[in-house]
Amino acid sequence: MRRRGATSVTAIAFSVLTGGCVTVGPDFETPEADVAEAWQQAQDQRISAGQGDYSEWWASFNDPALQSLVQQAFDQNKTLQIAGLRVFEARAIVGVAVGNLYPQLQRASGSAGRIKISENADLISGLPGPVRNDIDTTFQDYRVGFDAAWELDFWGRFRRNVEFADANLAASIATYDDVLVTLAGEVAAAYIILRTLEERLGVAEANVAIQQRSLEISEVRNRNQLTTELDPQIARAFLRDTQATIPPLKAGIRQVRNALCVLVGKVPGELDPLLGSAGTIPNAASEAAIGVPAELLRRRPDIRQAELQAAAQSARVGVAVADLYPAFGLTGTIGFAADSTGSVFESDSQRGLGTFGFSWNILNYGRIRSRIRAEDARLQQAITNYQETVLRAAREVEDATADFIAAQEEAAFFEDGTAAALRAVDLSLVQYREGTADFTRVLDAQRLLLAQQDGLTQARGKHARSVVAIYKALGGGWENRSLDNLVPEAMKQEMQDRTKWGNLLDAEAVEPVPAEERGTWRAPD
Repeated sequence: MRRRGATSVTAIAFSVLTGGCVTVGPDFETPEADVAEAWQQAQDQRISAGQGDYSEWWASFNDPALQSLVQQAFDQNKTLQIAGLRVFEARAIVGVAVGNLYPQLQRASGSAGRIKISENADLISGLPGPVRNDIDTTFQDYRVGFDAAWELDFWGRFRRNVEFADANLAASIATYDDVLVTLAGEVAAAYIILRTLEERLGVAEANVAIQQRSLEISEVRNRNQLTTELDPQIARAFLRDTQATIPPLKAGIRQVRNALCVLVGKVPGELDPLLGSAGTIPNAASEAAIGVPAELLRRRPDIRQAELQAAAQSARVGVAVADLYPAFGLTGTIGFAADSTGSVFESDSQRGLGTFGFSWNILNYGRIRSRIRAEDARLQQAITNYQETVLRAAREVEDATADFIAAQEEAAFFEDGTAAALRAVDLSLVQYREGTADFTRVLDAQRLLLAQQDGLTQARGKHARSVVAIYKALGGGWENRSLDNLVPEAMKQEMQDRTKWGNLLDAEAVEPVPAEERGTWRAPD
């Protein structure tokens, strides 16, 4: 109860001292941004303007390994943990800014000393001379005091600093959310690339088996003098050319597996049990609900981040503007001084000093104005960056939907071409064996089959990655995050043990204040 009363008294005193204060500088408003009414691909039947569930979009692939990888990345990715730590850093900076609303100098001091005056000096003038025998030349001196200095926030300079710190905290959380979106997209894209490479390896190995059979047939016909040596030599060269594609595919598979390990915070090779020896490309949806362009402003974390960075910079302009006005301050000293410890705290030992003053940089207006202009230029940069972020977000959605449609059409052509190439290989081998077709027909058919099957595999991979790109461009994947889990509990405990964070690592502590409350007075932590 006593502490609550003290806090109330402080709040009342603060209200009295700042009741007539103003807050100079611009009040931030969300900048206008150009947003289209509809997407360019909205007329395509595979694209709808409906609102989809983007919170855990990776589950739509129905691939348990992919879902496990994304969750592990959210739990252990180092870049994400750094983003979470920056939220705590921003929260600590809020505490510094709020603290400046109170007396900026608060210092307690104490001293105890023994003073001995020379017996060969005049006690008054300090010049050599006789010392009176009735004067003690040894003194005791005990002092206890408290000093305070408070620059009053008449022009809102410190409140603008709190506003800046609050907006910076909210921006750091938006940055964390943006890392979540990016991380989920990178894990899913890498996983799809891995499965695409594994399927391409399977295609290459299957074609090696077909070409090996062709080589054997050509060698038999050559031994039976039905053809020249040219046919088996061409068949062998063609086989070796296909075999040469396998080592790079295997190297690419290992490299992507290593990349996935880094994304989920594991050492290379540790994911092999989860990933297995090989897998298939996840099935991707043939339709996508992408909403309308205006929804990006509310959903994409990088857009919120850019807006909050502009809000923070707007507050910095106010801080600079406040330097144009005089700064008013209170300075006080209260303490006790005595020649014995027993009388230090007696009323006669009390001493004190209180002053009210001001300072005004009236001769530095040119420098202050230049600083204001510099801060204003930075604000305009932040506003322009926000507008560009909106444009870039819309472009990413448009690009992803274009790839989504094109990949499906490409895959459809390759599916038809693969079926025709398979039939051509069978027919050419039969005709070659019977002597009704030369070996060139066989090689052409097999070359075409390899190209069609590999193209189909890559097109299916593109289709799956385009779905990932759509969800990433829409800003999905951060919605279910909790501020309780910005970093692992073990890391929180390590920080608590090292520097005593108190409750600042709790979700309630890092929850940003609403925009309309930024810069207002609040009790310090």
